[in-house]
Amino acid sequence: MAEVRAGDVLLHYEETGEGEPLVLVHGSWNDHRSWRPAVDADLKAAFRVVAYDRRGHGRSERVPGAGTRRQDEDDLAALIEALGPAPANVAANSFGASITAGLAARRPELFRRIVLHEPPLAGLVLDDPAAVADMRTVTAAVEEAKRLVREGEDAAGAKVFVERIALGPGAWETMPEPLRDTFVTHAQTWLDEQDDPDWAALDVHGLAACTAPVLLSSGTESPAWFGAVLDRLAAALPRAQRNTFRGAGHIPHVTHPQDYAATVTAFLLGT
Repeated sequence: MAEVRAGDVLLHYEETGEGEPLVLVHGSWNDHRSWRPAVDADLKAAFRVVAYDRRGHGRSERVPGAGTRRQDEDDLAALIEALGPAPANVAANSFGASITAGLAARRPELFRRIVLHEPPLAGLVLDDPAAVADMRTVTAAVEEAKRLVREGEDAAGAKVFVERIALGPGAWETMPEPLRDTFVTHAQTWLDEQDDPDWAALDVHGLAACTAPVLLSSGTESPAWFGAVLDRLAAALPRAQRNTFRGAGHIPHVTHPQDYAATVTAFLLGT
C-alpha cells in the first residue's frame, strides 16, 4: 500500500487497475478491504481504483478525539488532489457517502461522477414524520452501541451495531472472525464520528452547485428512511439518477459485488 499526507494524518491506500481514477470511500467500522469483492468483480478492469483507509481506520493514522466528518471530507479532498488532476470519479458507501456528499457541497470541482449508497444523513429528514418513525429503532440501537463503546465494551457495541442496525439478528456469530475483529478495532473511531454534532447534517443548498452526474442508490432490504434521504438529495442535485439493488441492503458492494460493479461501471462510463 502507498500513503499520502492529509493534514495531520497519513492515509494509506491501495491502487489497482488502469484508466480513469475511481476513489472508493468506505463506511464506518471497517476499512478499504470491504471494497475488495466489488473491485475484483470488474471495477479494476475499467478504472484506476484507489481504495483508502479513512483516518482512524485500517493502516491510516488516528488522532485521538479527531473524528469529525469535516476532517474526513478534507482528507478525501487531499487524496483526490494528490492522485493527479481533478476531477475524479468517487463511489462511496454509508458514512463514506455522507463524507462524499459533504465534500461535493463544498468542493464540487473535485468530482467527475459520484455514486452514493445510503448516506445516513438523518438530519435531512427530521421534518418527515414517517422517516422519523422508521428511524426510532435504529436510533435506540445507536445509543445502546455508543453507551457500550464509551464504557470500553467495544465488542459488545460492535455486536449491537451489526445485529440491530447493519445486518440483522444472528449476523455477528456468522461473520468470519477477522471481520468481527475489524469491527471491534474501529469501535472507538465510530464513537468519535457519532460525537460530531454535525455528523448527520448537510448543506443542501451548497450541494445544488454540484453539477456532476450523481447516482443515488439504495437496497430493497434497507430501512425506508434511507429512501427519504435520497429523495431530498435527488431534489437538490441537478443531475441525479436513482438505482435500487434488488435483494441487497446497506453494503451491496459486499453482498452483491457483481451487480454493484456492473451498475457503477455503466454509470461512471456513461454507457
